Amino acid sequence: MAFSALQLSLGVITFGVISFILGIVAENKKLQSGTPIKGRGAVICTYPSDPAIPLGYLSFAFLVASTVVGYLALFYPYKGKSIPHSVFFKSRTFFVFFNITLFTAGLGAALTLWPTIEEQHYLKNKVYPIGTDECPIGKVGLLGGGAFLSLDSSLLWLVALMLASNVRDDYFDEVDGETHLVEAAVSANI
Repeated sequence: MAFSALQLSLGVITFGVISFILGIVAENKKLQSGTPIKGRGAVICTYPSDPAIPLGYLSFAFLVASTVVGYLALFYPYKGKSIPHSVFFKSRTFFVFFNITLFTAGLGAALTLWPTIEEQHYLKNKVYPIGTDECPIGKVGLLGGGAFLSLDSSLLWLVALMLASNVRDDYFDEVDGETHLVEAAVSANI
């Protein structure tokens, strides 16, 4: 099945928006604190159930899906016409936006995974030294920041897709122009 640029763009933005929504919900459902119980030589922390962990991982998964679809959409052979990847990177604007988009996606992934893994670690390891007065929780605000970077990343993929479309059009105009010149030269010699 051949995909159109519109279908792939809708996939990128849909996955990005879902990642954003899941990240915001995860930030809002995040644990505020645990209950410390002092024992003999240690403090045991009890935590209520935490939906932020699965929501954080789902947000990360949808960010990865948005990034993969965005990356593949850039180099997809629309209408069966492909062009060399090096042609895209000759455009300075495309090169800059491509790198900014990858950086934003990576930073969004880091800010989504870091507090999710940290929160999971705290829920798994509940025993702390006796000097602990409060039960640790994951960093507050990072999941929300990762959610906004996920949305930014998907929007930047759309900009990169538009720039790739411009590069593709310029390339095929140039190739068609050369083909017409060759055909004219051949017909003039005959």
